Amino acid sequence: MDNDVLNTNSVNSATRSHKGSSRRRVLVATLVGTAFEWYDFFIYALAASLIFAPEFFQPAGPSAGLLLSFATIGLSFLFRPLGAALAGHFGDRLGRKRVMVATLLCMGVATTAIGLLPTYASIGLAAPVLLVLLRILQGLAAGGEWGGAALMAVEHARPTRRGLAGSMPQLGVPLGLLLATGINALMTGVIAPGDAFLEWGWRVPFLFSTVLVAIAFIIRRSVDESPAFVELRSTKSRERMPIAILFRRHWRLVVLAALIFAGNNAAGQMTSGGFLSAYATNPDGDIALAPTLVLIAITIGGATMFVTTLLGGFLSDLVGRKAVYVVGYVLLGLAVFPLFWLTETGEFGPLVLGVVLFSVGLGVAYGPQAAWYAESFPTEVRYSGVAISYALGAIVGGAFASLISTALLQGTGTITSVGVYLVAMIVVSLIAVLVLRDEPGKDLS
Repeated sequence: MDNDVLNTNSVNSATRSHKGSSRRRVLVATLVGTAFEWYDFFIYALAASLIFAPEFFQPAGPSAGLLLSFATIGLSFLFRPLGAALAGHFGDRLGRKRVMVATLLCMGVATTAIGLLPTYASIGLAAPVLLVLLRILQGLAAGGEWGGAALMAVEHARPTRRGLAGSMPQLGVPLGLLLATGINALMTGVIAPGDAFLEWGWRVPFLFSTVLVAIAFIIRRSVDESPAFVELRSTKSRERMPIAILFRRHWRLVVLAALIFAGNNAAGQMTSGGFLSAYATNPDGDIALAPTLVLIAITIGGATMFVTTLLGGFLSDLVGRKAVYVVGYVLLGLAVFPLFWLTETGEFGPLVLGVVLFSVGLGVAYGPQAAWYAESFPTEVRYSGVAISYALGAIVGGAFASLISTALLQGTGTITSVGVYLVAMIVVSLIAVLVLRDEPGKDLS
């Protein structure tokens, strides 16, 4: 009898150890893969604010060229729902892991191709056309990426740790931003300053993506499939058309989930989407800071968001997702105008302070999102629901945030109009947060 007990305890201990190791691999895979995909996304946004207007939209002139560059950012967001729909369908039918690997490779191919793309001076109109097509491919990949990573992290986690586990793919955003701004700051300030960055230096961050994607691919191939999907597959209860079921039965939930993300995404585009870089470095404006200094400030902001995103996920396991979201959005709303006021001083120190204050609320209101989304949708349509809600929220919030902000600034001549626009988006999201049901610890099987 004693030997049987010892054997049973040994088996249980080994099982717990295997599950713990599997969870850790999943968290690393979701963090690394998402970070590298967002790195790809952010280097495009930074290049759009600094490079693409003169290199790909030269005939349009500086002002219109900048608007066209930011428009290509928004265009990719419009294709996110299609990417989310495809990823959601196959993720709910074939599994989370396969789709997560496919979206990673899609993003990596598109980003590397942009780094090799000839400019308008070399091939004329074909250059911006190819740039737009590759940006669309990035949008398709981004639309499906986050949902798979979020579900893998949350569905593998213990119920009491879902907020913290779900913050891992969320950390991919500030980590990707850190990588993107860091390597761009290195290129503009050390390796290829001045005209060298315009001529060839901007291509290096895009080509470096190949190395990062290869690392992420190896890591993601090693993880186990989501236990919730394995259970679903064993019962043979998968829906043939999960998207149709989603919109017929859960469309109100999709709308609310999209809106709670819209304000965060619109605000995030101020730093990660290139607007702040273009505004603070405009040589014809009153600020005209060096691009390297602005990139360093945004890098510090990314580090701040990394910490506060992790904090937001952790706190949501203690006090609930909704409470943390409310605090995050209030902090973010209060930081909007100080960000612009401090930037207008034209000094590096105040700019860093403004970006850091802004990034605190941004991270707190982003940390609990993966867990709240996963707990809101039933298993058979969960990938579709999570991915499509995220993609729609990105369209409403961030798709054209940089374009709208630039147009408002050019039309009104004052940054106050941009601040009003952002605060309005945050208020809309805060209302949706108060309406959406919060069920932390809900059974996900």
